[in-house]
Amino acid sequence: MQQFKKEIPPKPSKHADSGEAPLKVRFVTIDSEREGQRIDNFLLSELKGVPKSRIYKLLRTGEVRVNKGRIKPEYKLNEGDEVRIPPVRVSESAPGPSAGLRKVQALDDAILLETDGYLVINKPAGMAVHGGSGLSYGVIEALRALRPQAPFLELVHRLDRDTSGCLLVAKKRSALRRFHEALREKDMDKTYQALVQGKWPHRKQLINAPLQRNELQSGERVVRVREDGKESQTRFKVLENFVGCTLVEAMPLTGRTHQIRVHATHAGHPLLGDEKYGNDEEKALSAKLGLKRLFLHAAALSFVDPATGKLVTVQAPLPEELTSVLVQARGQ
Repeated sequence: MQQFKKEIPPKPSKHADSGEAPLKVRFVTIDSEREGQRIDNFLLSELKGVPKSRIYKLLRTGEVRVNKGRIKPEYKLNEGDEVRIPPVRVSESAPGPSAGLRKVQALDDAILLETDGYLVINKPAGMAVHGGSGLSYGVIEALRALRPQAPFLELVHRLDRDTSGCLLVAKKRSALRRFHEALREKDMDKTYQALVQGKWPHRKQLINAPLQRNELQSGERVVRVREDGKESQTRFKVLENFVGCTLVEAMPLTGRTHQIRVHATHAGHPLLGDEKYGNDEEKALSAKLGLKRLFLHAAALSFVDPATGKLVTVQAPLPEELTSVLVQARGQ
């Protein structure tokens, strides 16, 4: 008797019904813009949406290779390196902000200076520098929405959500590296203006108090002066005295979270409008002056242009909601 073997159809690909192409190994050759970047950070940018733990597993198991060899997460890429990126399913990221939103469009008019390598924007108060923690987008996501064809846009430093003023954004990876080096070497000067409670003494020019960042059970981030904290220094200069408050210039010599705000409070002169580190007297004065936000503004930024080697200083004028408070203070 002739026997017939039942044919079993091949198992359909999980991409067959979705219309997606099967994932493939990718090979990326590193150019001068990527040179010096750590391999783990490179992979995080290439595989957006993939958890860090998965990235490090790919490195640990040798699925990611550079020039056909295994590397460690701290390996720094060189121009000409060939990186093997294995097939990894990248989760879809949340949609970015619409370029048509009024707040997003306003950022175009807020650009103070732009070159091929960077731009400086006058960040409005109330907008975070990036999305996260319940925020769908921040300045950097809004800029990317405005310029979808831009190959590279990354924050050089950060400003608190409630702080306005000069924010530096790199348009090239090489510029980002130079700016980060300048920050490490303290070759970038940031100048702020703040309105503080009380009469700031002219002799008090430097606050040198170590800071430690803590996270409360609620998830709120709070910074305190602690002996075992990180070294933190801020220079202060009196600009104008008013009844019950002082306009000061603040220059952070280190870059700690909430540094100016905590140092001012430590000196006994909290910033007006500071809901986190202020006190009842400050709140009463803020209400009297009609202040509805933190009075902290990044007024100027000085740095060396990576392309020309020349010193550049960019200034951001005080926004109207802060100048009107000064008018009120002068009229007391």
